[in-house]
Amino acid sequence: MPATARPTQAHSHAGGPAGAKPKLYNPRHPERTLLYQTIAEHFETWFELASAGQFDGQGDHHSPRPYVRQAFRKYLECGIFAHGFARAWCDDCGHDYFVAYSCKGRGVCPSCNTRRMVETAAHLCDHVFPRLPVRQWVLSVPKRLRYFMQRDGAVLNMVLRIFLRVIAQSLQTHSPGAANVDKATKHIGAVAFIHRFGSSLNAHVHFHVCVVDGVFEAVAAGAGQADLQSSPPCADASCGPSSAGA
Repeated sequence: MPATARPTQAHSHAGGPAGAKPKLYNPRHPERTLLYQTIAEHFETWFELASAGQFDGQGDHHSPRPYVRQAFRKYLECGIFAHGFARAWCDDCGHDYFVAYSCKGRGVCPSCNTRRMVETAAHLCDHVFPRLPVRQWVLSVPKRLRYFMQRDGAVLNMVLRIFLRVIAQSLQTHSPGAANVDKATKHIGAVAFIHRFGSSLNAHVHFHVCVVDGVFEAVAAGAGQADLQSSPPCADASCGPSSAGA
């Protein structure tokens, strides 16, 4: 498709305030950002050096995974009209404009990554978590263990299971009335997010877990629904720490 699409188009919505000015669609222009310019200039060089074992003593058999190169290449095309765009048309006002395709990535692109974060948070709030207090738990492990978690999925899953088990034990200890409930009927509600990088893009596997701040008791269908809606499982404000680190 041509790369000379109109970058800015006037677009007004029917039903708005009388005399309101048309809204303008402004493309992101990611190619103007420092991040985009840095990646565009240096990524291929970094990839070649990393594949040759120039970083952390890695050899050819430890070259970056294919998804790494794919993610960066897709980011370099994200929001660029030369790589494709869609035409948006408003039936109410008759205006049309072009929107560049996005990469829909989850790791490199700030725009797409933020969009996914917001959509995921909204989904959890609207459709997953009940209207109860939710606490975030974070686990960071020593550097010597991060290598094994990064390379071995079984080790990563094992560490996460241990972390969730410790959280469950802490919540059961601090939840009022949980001591009088059969242990087999007590459960926690949690959603775990695995982060593989630190703030400086260093390899740093760690967990962010959103946990309902208490424990649930398995009951017969229809029983206890009123109690679940009226009070949280954990009414104690001092219900355990919010993070754990090593």
